Amino acid sequence: MREVISKDADATKSVTAISPTAARLSLWAAAAFVVLLTALHIFRSDLAPSWRFISEYEIGKLGWLMRLAFLSLAVSYTALFVAIQPQLRGIGGYIGLACLLISAAGLTLAAVFTTDPITTSPDAMMTSGRLHSLGGTLGFAMPFASVIISWSLARNPAWSSVRRRLLWAAVLTAIGFLVSILSLVTMIPSDGHFGPDVAVGWPLRFEILTYCAWLMVAAQQAIHQVCRDVIR
Repeated sequence: MREVISKDADATKSVTAISPTAARLSLWAAAAFVVLLTALHIFRSDLAPSWRFISEYEIGKLGWLMRLAFLSLAVSYTALFVAIQPQLRGIGGYIGLACLLISAAGLTLAAVFTTDPITTSPDAMMTSGRLHSLGGTLGFAMPFASVIISWSLARNPAWSSVRRRLLWAAVLTAIGFLVSILSLVTMIPSDGHFGPDVAVGWPLRFEILTYCAWLMVAAQQAIHQVCRDVIR
């Protein structure tokens, strides 16, 4: 009996350890990224979304909007780390949190260093473009972060009521990642040159939006958990 009470107390302590401020910041920062990206699709209609990378919105006079968008997403990742870090234990939880921070670092690099146009050959890339590409590579840690963190939280008794939502959101990020990777592998020509006939733009946009969806689900559920604990 005492063991059961102890487990319940640990679960309650885990929930109350959530930072509601950080969770709300993560939620709104992810939403801000979606709003900014949508606005850029309207303001920069000269960039065809079917084959242009979203990073190319950094180029030009409205580039600051895309940089702000990347920074907003980096803030969302970092704030979620702060919100849920006390509830994750074990090697799996720590790996997931590390992947989340790696992804945040990648987005920060992408925001600070402007990309080269997609039509630039690898040999002609500037240092800024190479560092931006490095940031994009670090961003590959995000789907792993979402899957590992969701699985770890799903095993936490305090999160049992939202286990299904978390896991489905994580599955969506994995699908988004696989779709974008497959599109790059199958569509990029052997010479590495992009053009209107290389329609990789939409899969990549779908991928980043699945990340935002998982962030908002995880942050919203963290807030919900705190509210439930307060009511009790």
